[in-house]
Amino acid sequence: MVRILDRILQGDGNAVVEFYKIYSPSLLRYLRKKLPRKEDAEEVLNDIFFAAIDELHLFREKSNINTWLFRIARNKIADFYRKRKIKSVLLSQVPLLEIIANEIAQPEFQFEINKIRERIEKAFNSISVQYQKILHLHYEDRMPVKELAMIFNLSFKATESMLFRARKSFRQAYERA
Repeated sequence: MVRILDRILQGDGNAVVEFYKIYSPSLLRYLRKKLPRKEDAEEVLNDIFFAAIDELHLFREKSNINTWLFRIARNKIADFYRKRKIKSVLLSQVPLLEIIANEIAQPEFQFEINKIRERIEKAFNSISVQYQKILHLHYEDRMPVKELAMIFNLSFKATESMLFRARKSFRQAYERA
């Protein structure tokens, strides 16, 4: 079996087909028992072989290839159910999202947003110019702390501290506004 794995690693397409023909029947039987539909089992089977071929260079020849493939299969089954759970949770939230979308369009909501925006601007303008600058660069321009340190000519730690103090100052100003 090591020979077929070496051929796959060397890019031999026929070896991939041979590998698939040898191991897919037992994996598909296993997947059919674990997954609700035949189509799901076939899709997960393909995922298993893609993952196996991608990770083939990590396979240790001391290990059993069958055991390794079935470990990948167990992980892919867990991924399948995890994705299914996430999808069902998201789909169950669609009615709520529609309600929220309708609420956002209401004039009262827009009025509240404008009040919050004004409060934020008032708080931001009340803090020191240096704090305004560091907050703007970090949160609006998405500048990392390392670059901020160079701009402000400070050490990394001193820049983190300054950013912390700026956030604290803004929070206090917002609470007062």
